Amino acid sequence: MTLEAGQLTCLLGPSGVGKSSLLRLIAGLAPVGERGRVVCDDGVPAPGRVAYMAQSDLLLPWLTVIENIMIGDRLRGTTPDRGRASAMLERVGLQDHAHKKPAALSGGMRQRAALARTLLEDRAVVFLDEPFSALDAGTRAAMQELAAELLHGRTVLLVTHDPAEAARLADHILILSAAGAQSWPVPALPAPRPVTAPEVWACQSALLSHLRGVPA
Repeated sequence: MTLEAGQLTCLLGPSGVGKSSLLRLIAGLAPVGERGRVVCDDGVPAPGRVAYMAQSDLLLPWLTVIENIMIGDRLRGTTPDRGRASAMLERVGLQDHAHKKPAALSGGMRQRAALARTLLEDRAVVFLDEPFSALDAGTRAAMQELAAELLHGRTVLLVTHDPAEAARLADHILILSAAGAQSWPVPALPAPRPVTAPEVWACQSALLSHLRGVPA
């Protein structure tokens, strides 16, 4: 499987096929083993320059929202930029919840906080594991557009079960199965694409049929 540098690749496939495991392997969070290799074309290993958002929000319950999204600087022993963190919380609509603990937030709000933490890391390589799954339709569209804006030009691997999300956001679409990774054509429009564009609908429909095993 090849991930194109500076572009957003969406990875789809049935549950249990190994999408999340693959993210962890490339990010260096799990051992690759003797049969696998992760190679970056610039010669610099991926671990250490990856921002990773897991399926669960992984917010620390004893920290406030703004403390949680600045945790990377705290762990590295560097001084957090609180102003930048506050601006990021405003972008994800959580500026009025900065001083709350995670237990006071809804599931969708927690997911937005986790997204803000990942975007704040400002890394060249970003792995997102179903980053919008807990959001309502309107908020999901807004967060997709924010991620597309702030991650433009980064190397992004986004795991999703949503064909519509892939059709809207991806520069490349890969479908993972037991046989390997299959490339899928994307609409000939710049991302993020309008939800109502006929090309997006057609791609979404064909993807869904393929994932269900239904002949086109």
